[in-house]
Amino acid sequence: MRQRFSLGFGAILAVFAGLGGTAASAQTVGEQTATGQGKAWTDQWFSDVSFGAQIEGGVMGSSSHPASNLNFGQLLSPYADQATLNQLTFTFTKPVDPIGGGYGLGMNLRMLYGSDARSYTIAGVSDRWINGRYQAMPVFANVAIHMPWFTAKGLDGQIGILTSPMGVETLDPSTRAFYTLAYTTEYSTPFEHVGGMFQLHLDDHFDLQFGADTGNQTSFGRGDNNGRPAGYIGVTGNNLADGHLSFTYLLRVGPENAVRSLGPRANGAMRYWNDLNGTWTFSKKWSVTAELNQLHDEGLRADTWSAVVWGGWHIHPNLTVNARAELYRDNTGSFVASFAENEGYAQAMLGNPTRSESAPATTYGALTLNTVWRPDVGHHVKLLQFRPELRFDRSLNSTRPFDDQHHMGRILFGADMTLGF
Repeated sequence: MRQRFSLGFGAILAVFAGLGGTAASAQTVGEQTATGQGKAWTDQWFSDVSFGAQIEGGVMGSSSHPASNLNFGQLLSPYADQATLNQLTFTFTKPVDPIGGGYGLGMNLRMLYGSDARSYTIAGVSDRWINGRYQAMPVFANVAIHMPWFTAKGLDGQIGILTSPMGVETLDPSTRAFYTLAYTTEYSTPFEHVGGMFQLHLDDHFDLQFGADTGNQTSFGRGDNNGRPAGYIGVTGNNLADGHLSFTYLLRVGPENAVRSLGPRANGAMRYWNDLNGTWTFSKKWSVTAELNQLHDEGLRADTWSAVVWGGWHIHPNLTVNARAELYRDNTGSFVASFAENEGYAQAMLGNPTRSESAPATTYGALTLNTVWRPDVGHHVKLLQFRPELRFDRSLNSTRPFDDQHHMGRILFGADMTLGF
């Protein structure tokens, strides 16, 4: 298995860069990297190391109070009417600095404890650390490098444990608009990888993204659910149309199903993920983001497709009003699910039996509204964020996926708070 991965890794090179990831500043290289002037890099390399901590908790109630206490289709706010510690994170960042010859080197590490780790867990790395409601995991732990190769702006890369570059919404609550996630984010984009991500800077506006990994939320040995790697290829455009437009398109290809579920054919049954997203900034007060996603799984003989639109109105530097509308089709009911057990998500990923809730083939419609308030408090507090939220979900093809499969629709209401240092 390790040999097959190394061959695939060498063929594709390594997995690509995070879109709007929270460690992006640590994973890119300043202009000084190309010159390497000044003191010897060993004398100054640790001078800009930074540490941070952040805590998030919230509650999401349901209009019908399901008997199972599960908010169906919600991985980060799974329990109805129950306050949850979503995440407590500690971050170490060493930005990429010159080490001579045009090369640069940096490091990124973020550890997370909380309920979010149950869904973002990495098999073979964190899935057996803690088995309770609150678990622990490395969000990212990688070496960041810059190489003066191929183009004038060179090649950047991250090797190790990485957040997925695909999609709009991130795990970090300080970088996404809503407490709850879109169906597209939860079920049609990957979460975590072990591998490499690379960005080839073609010019001032366009980057080629590419890379390879062991699979979505898998690693090596017992943590690998099949014997083949997966990889990305795509392109990112920034500061287009006089700075109003940015976009990312990514194609991901590789087997993602477990041999324990499908048998040996899981190694060759490909999953194809296509994701295109872009943001248009009208002004400092108005912006719109849209995402189109399509997924085809040969092993499950299943497809999903979706469209999501976010709108943001920045009323005040400390106050934003957001709206999100989504149309999501799960054409076999194979993807949207909720897990009753603390280790249910990880067990299902590895092909092991677990208690879960699913629904028939359903077209989901969702509308979410919220406000984001970030008061300036000072006293070494970098972030204080409050997000009250109201969400409407409905089946558009008369199935009853919600509240223990009794209702076609439901209303979620709640809020979260994030405090960062």
